[in-house]
Amino acid sequence: MAKRQVDPITLSVVRGVLETTQREMTLALEKTARSSVFNLAHDYSTALFNHTPEMILQGQDIPIHLGSLIPAMKSVAGFFEGDIHEGDLILHNDPAYGGSHIIDTCMYYPVFYEGELVFWTVCKGHLTDIGGPVPAGYNPEAKEIFAEGLRIPPIKLWDKGVPRNDIMNMLLTNMRARRDQEGDFNALIGACQVGARNLIALMDKYGKDTVQECIAELLDMANAHMNGLIAQVPDGTYSGTAVLEDAGHGFGDFDITATVTIKGDSCHIEIESPPQVPYFINSYEGNSYSGVYLGLMMFAQLPPPYNEGLYRNVTVDMGKKGTLCNAQSPAPHMNCTTTPMETLTDAVRLAFEQAAPDKVSASWGHANGCNIAGWDSRHDEEYVTMVLASIISGAGATASQDGWHACGPECCFGALTSGDIEMLEHSYPIIIHEYGLMEDSGGAGKFRGGSGTRWAVEPLDTDMTLVTFGEGRRIPAMGAAGAKSEMVHKKVGRLEITRDGETQIITDNVIETIKPGEIAANLNPGGGGFGNPFERDPLKVVEDVRNGLVSIEGARLDYGVVIADADTLSIDEDATAKARAAA
Repeated sequence: MAKRQVDPITLSVVRGVLETTQREMTLALEKTARSSVFNLAHDYSTALFNHTPEMILQGQDIPIHLGSLIPAMKSVAGFFEGDIHEGDLILHNDPAYGGSHIIDTCMYYPVFYEGELVFWTVCKGHLTDIGGPVPAGYNPEAKEIFAEGLRIPPIKLWDKGVPRNDIMNMLLTNMRARRDQEGDFNALIGACQVGARNLIALMDKYGKDTVQECIAELLDMANAHMNGLIAQVPDGTYSGTAVLEDAGHGFGDFDITATVTIKGDSCHIEIESPPQVPYFINSYEGNSYSGVYLGLMMFAQLPPPYNEGLYRNVTVDMGKKGTLCNAQSPAPHMNCTTTPMETLTDAVRLAFEQAAPDKVSASWGHANGCNIAGWDSRHDEEYVTMVLASIISGAGATASQDGWHACGPECCFGALTSGDIEMLEHSYPIIIHEYGLMEDSGGAGKFRGGSGTRWAVEPLDTDMTLVTFGEGRRIPAMGAAGAKSEMVHKKVGRLEITRDGETQIITDNVIETIKPGEIAANLNPGGGGFGNPFERDPLKVVEDVRNGLVSIEGARLDYGVVIADADTLSIDEDATAKARAAA
C-alpha cells in the first residue's frame, strides 16, 4: 500500500479545526443548557466520528462517557443502517445498545456533504432526571433496570429535518423538572449542529478527500503512539485485582480482576467479575469499555491525538454475560459509571503496573455522592439535580508529586467542576453550609494523596429527598509503592445527617428525607499516597498541618512526625526519630 501523502501544514490545520470544533460543541453545551449538571458541573462529553463509524476525535471531557461512545455509535449506526438521511437526529440511552447508564442521554447527528454521509457529531450529557420511581434516577432499591427510568433505544427525534414533537413530548412528559430536561435536550441538539457546521465549512475549504486523508493520518498517528508504548512493555501476562466494597447491597465485597497479555505491540485485556446482582452497580458491556480504556490511559499517559486509533491493537474480553462488568437485562445499573467502573479502572491500571512498575501511580478517590429533589416554592415547580459538588474527591499521588486536591473522582479524572456555591443556591431552594477540604483525607505517603471534600446542605422551606450513591466509605483509595495509612476512617467517604442536635453517620446507599433545619453533609474520600509515608520530609508534614490538610494526630500516626507544640508546630526531633525507627 502506497504511503499516504499528507501535507504537514494542512494536517496541522485540519487537526486544529477538529479540536476547535469539539471545544465549541462543549462550550455550546455549557452556555445554552439549563440544568446545573450541564452549565455548572460540565457533566457531558462530545466526540466526532467518520462514516465508518470510527471515533476521529474524543473530547477531553468525562472519561467514563467516552469509551462507551465507541460501541454505542456503532450500535446506533447499525440499527438504522440503510435508513440514515440528511436532517436525521437520533437519540439513545439504552445500555443494551452500547449506552453507559440511562441517565446519560446521547444525540447522534449524521453530517452529509454533497449528498454523502461523511461524519457524525455526537453529544452525551447527564440529564437531571430520566423518569422512574426515584428522582434523578439513582434508585438503590431497584432490583431491575425497569425500576430506574426510561430506556430509550435508538430513536429518531428528527426525521429528514422534521422534528418529531410527539416523541419529544412523550419523553419530557415522563421526566421530572421538565423545563430543565427540555433545555438540556435543546443544548445537546444545538451542540451537534455547531459541530456539523464546522465540519462542512472545513470540507468546503479543503475538500472532502483531503480532510479524510488527514483524519486517516491522525488515526494512524494515535495508533503508532499506543503501539510504541505497548512494544516497550515486556511480553507476558499480568494481573491486577481491586476490591469493590459492599455499600448496602448485602452480598459482601467483590473482586474485579483484569488480566493483561502483551505480545509485541498488541495487548489483550480480559476482565473477570462476579455474577450480576439485583442492585444498581451492574455495568453493561459498553459502559465497561470506558473503565477499561481509562485504566489503560492512566497507565499510558500518551500525547494527543486521542481517537479510536489508540485501540486498534487493543482487544478486550469483558467476561461472561450476566456478570457485574458484562451485565444483561434486566440488571439494574444506574450507579455503574462510578461503581463498579472505578474499581474496574483500578484493576486494569494495577495489571499494567505489574508489567511496568516504573509507571506506578496511586488511585484517585472513588465517587460517593448524592442527588437532591423537592418542591421549589419560589417558582411553584419541582426541582431535581445530581449534585456534582458532592462527589469531588482527591487525586492520587505519583512518584514525583502530591495528589491534587478536590479533583476527582477517578471516573471523571478532573473533568467535572463544582460550580459556584452561590449559583447552586440560586438554582435550588437550598443553603450550602460548608464546602471545603477534609483534614486527614489524603492518603499518607512520601507524596501525599489529594484531599477529599465535605459538602453540607439544608433545604430552605420544604422537605428535600436525598439519594446517595457510590462507595469508598470503608475502603480508602489504594496507595502505591509502599504507601500506607494508619488513620483510615478519615480517608473514606460517608453521609452525616444532623437532626435535633444529633448526627447520624450513614455508609450505605440510602433514600432520606431532609427537613428544613436538618443538615446533610456528604464527605468524599481523598486520593491514595505514593511511597513510604515515613520518608516524607517532616517539614512538609508540618506545612500540611499548618494548612489544615493533616491533623497533629494524623502527623504522628500516618507520618511518624511528633509535633511538640500545637501553637508553634515545632517538631519533637527525638520522638519523631523513635516513632519512625519503630515502624
